[in-house]
Amino acid sequence: HVQLVESGGGSVQAGGSLVLSCSASEDTSGHCMGWFRQVPGKAREAVASSYPGAGPERDTFIADSVKGRFTISQDNGKNTLYLQMNSLKPEDTAMYYCAATRLSILGASTLRAPQYTYWGQGTQVTVGT
Repeated sequence: HVQLVESGGGSVQAGGSLVLSCSASEDTSGHCMGWFRQVPGKAREAVASSYPGAGPERDTFIADSVKGRFTISQDNGKNTLYLQMNSLKPEDTAMYYCAATRLSILGASTLRAPQYTYWGQGTQVTVGT
């Protein structure tokens, strides 16, 4: 049972940057990891994923809504997943969740929330105008 703890959220002005971290309770190098976000009253939205690829490096998949602004990375030595968020916009305001699954999924499938088994409690990001 993987436990995930997010951190790094906060308030920032539009155009600013934040780095979210997700600390896992065990080695997740073989897991597919994802970042999702949710605004009250709306469905959970996928942001980015990181998963084992065919080569030594992990593959990533970024949602169109944040492509070019957000970057996902993973430090397996620290069992930590990161989300670098640049050029933040007010519409990025949401609760951000980290998720993990042992399923062997690739590409766009990694952005589907039902694929994930383990979820963190979330960290709030608020972007002001």
